[in-house]
Amino acid sequence: MAKFLYLYSGGQMAETPEAQEAAMQEWTAWFGTLGDSVVDIGNPFGAGTTVSNGGASGGGASSKLGGYSIINAESLDEAATKAKGCPVLGSGGSVEVYEALAM
Repeated sequence: MAKFLYLYSGGQMAETPEAQEAAMQEWTAWFGTLGDSVVDIGNPFGAGTTVSNGGASGGGASSKLGGYSIINAESLDEAATKAKGCPVLGSGGSVEVYEALAM
């Protein structure tokens, strides 16, 4: 079993408290479908910046990532299949899936 990182990008933030609560319920339900494969449900990201050889940019992070989760799966294909139910997809976002290599 390997660890995989989900990076969430895009999507729309719910505008009303009711819509935000409904969105949280969708995320909770989706994580429930992943069961024991969830290692860390992760967190959304706040403010960010991009640091390069020339220093930190003043315009925020360049990738526009919104958060992360870590799961266990047998393969990249399995991890990608599990990501297909992610709520961010329903609001126009995407999920990047990466294997976390053991060091």
